Amino acid sequence: MPTLADLLPAVREPGRPLLTWDDRTTGERVELSATTTANWVAKTASLLVDELDAEIGTRVRIGLPSHWLRFVWLLSSWTVGAVVVDRDADIGVSGPDLVGDEPVRLAASLRPLGGPFVSPPEGFVDLATVVPGQPDAFTPLDVPHAGSAALDLADADPLDHAGLVELGAPDPRRVLVEPGDLRRDALLLVSALRGGGSLVVVAGADADQLERVAQQERAHVQP
Repeated sequence: MPTLADLLPAVREPGRPLLTWDDRTTGERVELSATTTANWVAKTASLLVDELDAEIGTRVRIGLPSHWLRFVWLLSSWTVGAVVVDRDADIGVSGPDLVGDEPVRLAASLRPLGGPFVSPPEGFVDLATVVPGQPDAFTPLDVPHAGSAALDLADADPLDHAGLVELGAPDPRRVLVEPGDLRRDALLLVSALRGGGSLVVVAGADADQLERVAQQERAHVQP
């Protein structure tokens, strides 16, 4: 049984789109191939381990909405063996709402191209100032195994790597969704990675816009 950390390196066509973020309210569109995603994951994993002392079992709260950075943080956390949680965390990642009370607090502005906050976020480390300078490759000293905890959310039973891989049935389609909760996004990501598929997340769209984007992206709309 592969672990979640094995899924991204195993993508057969890494140059194809894996994650697409389309914000109809701002006009921002970001498309990441598996190769580009892996680069972001390597940098973020390096930050977690080398600067934040994350290790197997470290609890990371990903307080980001459905956004390409949420998927990067899911993969980065699993790569270093951290547990993705929504409470009682060691490390907290916030969006521009700057909500968090963890010992280590990070924040993403969610501005286009991963830009920094206009003003430094008080009490938080701006991810845009610390992630880009990290190494482009990451080699873990400790690797998670199938029984390592992976997802522990208050409204569902906890899952280890093997359990989450099993739940995320392989999906080869290009799937279009609107923003949703963290558990749904985790399962969609695992399914896409296992099946050679890809994800398109569209925010701020009405029904007609959603259908047009689906046609343009040649994607299956998933409720």
